[in-house]
Amino acid sequence: MGKHAEWDEAPGELLRAGRDFVLADLDRDATPGWSEGKAAAEKAMAARGEELSDLQERLFADGRTGGDRSVLLVLQGLDTAGKGGIVRHVLGMLDPQGVALASFGVPTAEERKHHHLWRIRRALPPAGKIGVFDRSHYEQVLVVKVDGLEPAEENEGRYAELNRFDRQVVNAGTTLIKVALMVSYEEQGARLRERLERDDKHWKYNPGDVDTRLKWDEFQGAYQEMFTRTSTEAAPWYVVPADHKWYARIAVTELLYRALSDLDLSWPTADFDVEKEKARLAATMSEPGYQAHEHQDTDGGRGGGGGGGTGSKEKDKKGKKGKKGKKKK
Repeated sequence: MGKHAEWDEAPGELLRAGRDFVLADLDRDATPGWSEGKAAAEKAMAARGEELSDLQERLFADGRTGGDRSVLLVLQGLDTAGKGGIVRHVLGMLDPQGVALASFGVPTAEERKHHHLWRIRRALPPAGKIGVFDRSHYEQVLVVKVDGLEPAEENEGRYAELNRFDRQVVNAGTTLIKVALMVSYEEQGARLRERLERDDKHWKYNPGDVDTRLKWDEFQGAYQEMFTRTSTEAAPWYVVPADHKWYARIAVTELLYRALSDLDLSWPTADFDVEKEKARLAATMSEPGYQAHEHQDTDGGRGGGGGGGTGSKEKDKKGKKGKKGKKKK
């Protein structure tokens, strides 16, 4: 990052949920790997944004020229965990043309007619794009499980099913970054209260958020089970302490940056004769009138499609007519 502050340790290692990961031991107010504070984090994040832009363009170009690589960022977390903020502040640094965003709420009537992965498959990012899931296929072992929306024995088989699906996605050329934003019980309460106290935040509040909050322990248990059974070598979970929004954002930025860097994509080679095209272009630039037009665009700082030059000549003609008119008088 040059002159900007850097990570003490790579977040990919610090935040990865390994076999011995215990959610109850997570300090959600912590900032693992980052000791420089908020201001330094925001500057470093902006610097990473410029690098992300270059890497994203390489990925996009690769997809446009026959490559099969893509990236999928999965965001999970309870209400107020900061998923929307990640989308705005992290993905907002990228070219929207190369981003495919999908949000998964309560299934629609059409979606309920199909297997729960039907709508997920339809939203997977095509080659060359960075996909973002605001909630995902993992809702099946979170809200569906906690709210008892399907029989327990059926839900038990979902973990293996989700692992198979993730392997298929990865094998098809997609780098999968699964992020769980974990906010503390106290911080979640404070954020919900803010939504109620501010008129401009009422639209974000849902009475159902408190119903979910009343099942806090059940959801923590569901998340622990999800990490234990679906954080795999090919598609691990990164558990991000989310009480500090700025930390969650720089952590996800770094995870995304390193995933794109690891693709090690080079610019596509031209499928045409570059020197021949240079010569053809040069021929058009030596046509009569081209150099005069170019001179008008740059002469004296005047531009605007050559209008400045034309306007000057017309003004000169009008000035001469005016002088002649005065002589007649």
